[in-house]
Amino acid sequence: MYIDKPMQGHGLMQAIARVNRVFGQKPGGLIVDYLGIGDSLQKALRTYTESGGQGQTTIDLSEAIAALQKHYEQCGDMLHGLDCSKWTTGTPSERATLPQIAQEHILEQDDGKARWLTHVGNLSKAYALCPVSDYAMEIREGVAFFQVIAAMFRKYSPSGKTQSELDLAVRQLVSKAVVTTQEDVIDVFSAAGMERPNVSILDDEFLEEVRALPHKNLAVELLRKLLSDEIKLRHKRNVVQERAFSEMLQTTMNGYHNRMISNQEIIEELINIAHRLRAAADRGEELNLTDDEICFYDALIQNNSAQELMQDDQLKVIATELVTTVRKNVTIDWTLRESARARIRVIVRRILKKFGYPPDLQDAAVKLVLEQAESLSDEWAP
Repeated sequence: MYIDKPMQGHGLMQAIARVNRVFGQKPGGLIVDYLGIGDSLQKALRTYTESGGQGQTTIDLSEAIAALQKHYEQCGDMLHGLDCSKWTTGTPSERATLPQIAQEHILEQDDGKARWLTHVGNLSKAYALCPVSDYAMEIREGVAFFQVIAAMFRKYSPSGKTQSELDLAVRQLVSKAVVTTQEDVIDVFSAAGMERPNVSILDDEFLEEVRALPHKNLAVELLRKLLSDEIKLRHKRNVVQERAFSEMLQTTMNGYHNRMISNQEIIEELINIAHRLRAAADRGEELNLTDDEICFYDALIQNNSAQELMQDDQLKVIATELVTTVRKNVTIDWTLRESARARIRVIVRRILKKFGYPPDLQDAAVKLVLEQAESLSDEWAP
């Protein structure tokens, strides 16, 4: 028995009773592999023994099976019109591509992804209540298929988190070999039918390959996920660029979700963002600034008025001075000590005034420069 969340009282007693009931022919003793339940398990075992080995059932089996059937049919309804029989009868190739075809089918529906994850979550909970019933055993392959689709959708999730701890336990109960094999190899590339896991998203050849994908909804999900990761990776040190590209991506996806633009149009918009990301990555070399200097340069030119009033060479000099001076005065805990932050603020104001940065824009610039310095402080602190 695998338990991946704390359990106590009747719930844990039920679980223990179920293991002994299902595996009644096993060698003597209860076999449990547990995480996070410690003393609760020992206490429940004592209670279970004292009660004569009878765990109290708190949920009627017929009700659990009825709920399971309801949620299973809801998932099936969302795949209406799609031949899912290849999941069990198809060739390895057909079996491998069926989940992505199902994803495309779901994404064509209003709020399809969110509704699918909700239905599969409910299905998982219902299945956990009666996993050894005849009906549960009958639909186990179907439940496994639905879980694989949900798992692939969660690979596109910005948070990167799984739906719930319960899903993992249920996937172990439901056709473990099938689900484990599938999930071990699923990533955003293989899910889209692409065999290029190490390619850069900024590569023109890769972008053309995405543009040509037959499943347009899935291509959109793939690009959104990869762009989001790329933005965080490339601009985690650059506050201005990370914020600007994140907002750009969110605005573009909002238009897509509101059905304001077509699948092909959204793909072109996302590819355009990828091109702009590549151009932004090359700016430091073009301006002859280091990675740190370009971060502060971007903070200084965030206000259009400053860029209009000052020459580009002046702003570059200020950026270089900020990196040199602020880095020299950063301590390991400066972000936590107000006195240290105040000292850095004074230094920044002094540099801006020294090089003629517009006085009416200095407050906003100081705030942004400090925010930028904080993102680099872990690297800079001695």
